[in-house]
Amino acid sequence: MAVIKVSKNKTPINEQDPKERSHNFKEVVLGYTVEEAVAEANRCLQCINQPCVAGCPVNIDIPGFILALKNRDLPKSVEILKNYNNLPAVCGRVCPQESQCEGRCTVGKMK
Repeated sequence: MAVIKVSKNKTPINEQDPKERSHNFKEVVLGYTVEEAVAEANRCLQCINQPCVAGCPVNIDIPGFILALKNRDLPKSVEILKNYNNLPAVCGRVCPQESQCEGRCTVGKMK
């Protein structure tokens, strides 16, 4: 049986420099490049019991959209998100994912 090595560390997200953002009202979080998003998606174990989905009040198919992202199928990833939520950008801004999906994630519990 092959052992899968998964990084316990999240891929750091790009943010606007504090000195710059103190002088504007632009987004602080700049997001991932495609390469960074794929690296983060590669951390997903695709758990059978899907604890992340159980932690999501909208019941988004998190493993599904992450798998599409891992396969670089960004349109499919967005389609999956929009099947569960018509306002993913709004929810992504206000969602306390640290205590919901990420809080239940098996990878997040690794020591």
